[in-house]
Amino acid sequence: MGRSLIGIIVSIIFVFLIIGISTVLTNLKIISGEWSRKFIHIAVCNWWIAAMYFFDSPLEASIVPALFVFVNYISYKKQLFKAMERDGSKNDLGSVYYAISLLILSILTFRDSSYAYVGGIGIFTLGYGDGFAAAVGSRYGKRRYKVGNVTKSVEGTLAMFIFSFLAIFITLSIYNPNNTIVISLILALFATLVEAITPFGLDNLTVPLLTPIVYLGLLKIF
Repeated sequence: MGRSLIGIIVSIIFVFLIIGISTVLTNLKIISGEWSRKFIHIAVCNWWIAAMYFFDSPLEASIVPALFVFVNYISYKKQLFKAMERDGSKNDLGSVYYAISLLILSILTFRDSSYAYVGGIGIFTLGYGDGFAAAVGSRYGKRRYKVGNVTKSVEGTLAMFIFSFLAIFITLSIYNPNNTIVISLILALFATLVEAITPFGLDNLTVPLLTPIVYLGLLKIF
């Protein structure tokens, strides 16, 4: 059995395992609401680590995200995985956008395996930064502000910045440790601003897709 086929099998098991754990924790009332969704949101981004190990081409890396674009859309329409959907709402395509971002970054950054970490910067920022921003904001957010018709919290925005910085800093420390602190601060600030101003729940697209582009631009400066 080839390494890529093993990677696909491991990936599918991993994602469904995360959904299963979240469902069990929700049923046991250990977590609930936004924390249930964001447990999945945060945990699934770590799939990128496995992808960098198992896959050597855009085609191989894109198979699992493409599958979950379909699976997540069916779940959105039919409410199959309630732990993944927002309070039973049929008006939130966030999980579908998440899979689309994984698909696009897999296609673009696995063209050269040495640059797969660039896609990881976007996905880890989305997973950890945006994930903790929503979870912290929903639980601890007291100081509110509005961007258009969307209400945000200072606490959530601060969590977005901190966890984005940590995710980017750790990734760059491993794969390209040059001017790591400065670049991580700039990217975390940029991602936080994008998350704050993106309307209609599209931050699952804008944050992971725009942050790597800015990173590549910064490489020409630093």
